Amino acid sequence: MDITIHSSFLPHDDPDAALAFYRDTLGFEVRKDVGYNGLRWITVGPVGQPGTSIVLHPPAADPGITDDERRTIAEMMAKGSYATIVLATKDLDGVFERLQASDAEVIQEPTDQPYGVRDCAFRDPAGNHIRINELP
Repeated sequence: MDITIHSSFLPHDDPDAALAFYRDTLGFEVRKDVGYNGLRWITVGPVGQPGTSIVLHPPAADPGITDDERRTIAEMMAKGSYATIVLATKDLDGVFERLQASDAEVIQEPTDQPYGVRDCAFRDPAGNHIRINELP
C-alpha cells in the first residue's frame, strides 16, 4: 500500500497573520489562497515538497458545530491547546534564531529530550503549538 500525508489542517483566527508567519517566517510557499463568504483557506508547504501541505483554515467554518463549540475552540486556540504540528529541520539552531527574531511566542528553546530528540517549540499567531525536531 502506498499512502502519504498530503495535507494537514491548522486553524487560524487571522489569515494575514497566519500567512505572514508561515510564508515569511517559516519560508513556506503559498500554494492556494481561497476566500469564500468572508473567510480564507490558505494552503502552504515547504519549498521543494509539493506533495506535503498545511491548510490554514477558519475553524468557525466547520459544518455542524454549535456556537458553544465555536467558543470552546476559540478558548482552546487562545491557550495554545487546540492544535499541534511537528516539523523537522537539519538546522534547528538557525530556525530557532529566525523564529525567535520574529513575533512567534517561544515555548521551549532547543533542548535535548530524554526520548532521544533535540527540538524546540513555538506558538503561531493563532496559538497553534509548533514543535520543530532536529534531523540527524
